[in-house]
Amino acid sequence: MRKIRVLVVDDAVVVRKIVTDTLSGDPDIEVVATAANGKIALQKIPQINPDILTLDIEMPEMDGLETLAEARKLYPTLPIIMFSTLTERGGAKTLEALALGATDYVTKPANVGSVSVAMQRIRDELIPKIKIFCAKKAGLQTSSVIVPKPAAKAGTPTVKPSFAKASPNQKFDILAIGVSTGGPNALAELFPTLPGDLPVPIVLVQHMPPFFTKLLAERLTAKSPLEVQEGKAGEKLEPGKAWIAPGDYHMVLEKKGAGVYLQTNQDPQENSCRPAVDPLFRSVVEIYGAKTLAVILTGMGQDGLRGCEQIKQAGGQVIVQDEQSSVVWGMPGFVARAGLADEVLPLNQVGQKIIAKLKVGRI
Repeated sequence: MRKIRVLVVDDAVVVRKIVTDTLSGDPDIEVVATAANGKIALQKIPQINPDILTLDIEMPEMDGLETLAEARKLYPTLPIIMFSTLTERGGAKTLEALALGATDYVTKPANVGSVSVAMQRIRDELIPKIKIFCAKKAGLQTSSVIVPKPAAKAGTPTVKPSFAKASPNQKFDILAIGVSTGGPNALAELFPTLPGDLPVPIVLVQHMPPFFTKLLAERLTAKSPLEVQEGKAGEKLEPGKAWIAPGDYHMVLEKKGAGVYLQTNQDPQENSCRPAVDPLFRSVVEIYGAKTLAVILTGMGQDGLRGCEQIKQAGGQVIVQDEQSSVVWGMPGFVARAGLADEVLPLNQVGQKIIAKLKVGRI
């Protein structure tokens, strides 16, 4: 086993020092170099051969997006994590970076003057991602909480005997989606495959901070036939529309009379997340029961596992993305390994399967 070699790229001296000091404090990581802009970084990559880059977005001379575009031409498989500001502009640039091929992103602490807070954010958010993307290369054994051990038989989970066998004639009245790391691009591939006249509403959780979820909804609306909105409390669910849980809020469903409405709250984090998948899934299955169709896409951790358990117990069905097409096979992997998946599919087949399942009982 060797240390993961990191190149830190940021124009701010203070940020470079905080990131470098924090990463260097981890026994599995070594910061092999830093760079004040993209031009310098691109010159250093062939000299130091890093395993991963952390890349600031706003920099002079050559910014993060220009650097990313050039790096992707020269080093298509090099993991690159964007370091973005928690603002609307930062969110827009981050989504653009993901579309250009960034592996993932983390947001900078709002106040880098609080060094201890900044360092803790890096330990909590940046270090696990560095390890997950470089584990194989460095021969690192990551925690099973971050990534599950591979299933004995990939792609063929065993349904637990306690769950009723899925009926081919099952009718679904809602589609609930959970996704995290790699999600914006996965959703951008999935949503254009779904028709605008989808016969059920879609509710989804993408682990993202404030500002980012609204921008993601706008981008998905522009790319697909469906109207995608950031969820707001009191909105009534309608077929053919999708709602994304807003950053820093859990989104849940509530039945009032004949209608089902969105509610949001800032209850404690679940699975270290807010929004989290599990609270949404719990509320969905309370209302829709066996008529719930759930989808778990790429993501780190195991958020959604408990919710999928409840969906299966109620007689609903679960589709998960397969390992090969996932950026991180954490969330879908945990569900598959627990025997909760009715289907394990590559991302490019998920949309067709959703459409087929939602047609049942409506033809």
